[in-house]
Amino acid sequence: MSYIEKKRTLLFGLPWCFTTYTITDEKLSIKSGFLSITEDDAYMYKIQDVRLKKSLLERIFGISTVICFTGDTTHPELKLEHIKHGEEIKNYLMDASEEARRKRRTLHTMDIAGGLSDLGDVDDLD
Repeated sequence: MSYIEKKRTLLFGLPWCFTTYTITDEKLSIKSGFLSITEDDAYMYKIQDVRLKKSLLERIFGISTVICFTGDTTHPELKLEHIKHGEEIKNYLMDASEEARRKRRTLHTMDIAGGLSDLGDVDDLD
């Protein structure tokens, strides 16, 4: 399954922008620009968390913003701004990223100490 969405203007939710979001089982791709084109990709297994935001204007025009928190060094936060079907895409990203991590047998271990990075040697604690 894959999704192709266009970024829309906040006013009336019309797709007048030059940004396209492509979501497949393997990766999330954001292509933006008119004369100078920039393409950002993130593999699905690197997506750690997904957030859905809807401002008042977005709710009025039936659009939303999906924010993906990734383990990618170049873009730790990918925003799919002003898209239709935001809830459906958020749920798909959550399921697909979990499935991609299972397939690759990866484990998310960022901040595993829970903010206790100055803990030192655990054997010395009583």
